[in-house]
Amino acid sequence: MPRVKGGVATRARKKKVFKRAKGYWGAKKNQFQLATEQVRHSLKYATRDRRTKKRDFRGLWITRINAAARGNGLSYSQLIKGLKNAEINIDRKVLAELAITDAQAFTEIAAIAKQALAA
Repeated sequence: MPRVKGGVATRARKKKVFKRAKGYWGAKKNQFQLATEQVRHSLKYATRDRRTKKRDFRGLWITRINAAARGNGLSYSQLIKGLKNAEINIDRKVLAELAITDAQAFTEIAAIAKQALAA
C-alpha cells in the first residue's frame, strides 16, 4: 500500500482555523493549538450572545420609551397599559424608534394612551 501524506488536507484544515482567528491578539492568531481553542470559544460566545443581544435591546427600548413617556406625563407601565386598552399594537422596537426620531408622533400616541387610561 502506498504511503499517503496528509499535507494538503492538513493545510486546508489549518487555513480554515487561521482565517477565523484573524485579528486575535498574540499567539492566538498564529499558533494552531491556541487558535483552534480560541475559535471554538469564540463560536460558543457568539451563540450565547445572539440570545443576550435580544435581551439587551429590549431593555434599551424600554428605557427609551420610559424616558419619552415621562416627558409626556406617563410612566412606561401606564403607557403600555393605555396602548393595550386602546387596542393599539405597536411593538417596543417601533415605539422606541418613534420616541427618538419622531417626537410628535410619540406625543400623539401617548395622548391616545392617556385617553384610554382615563376611560
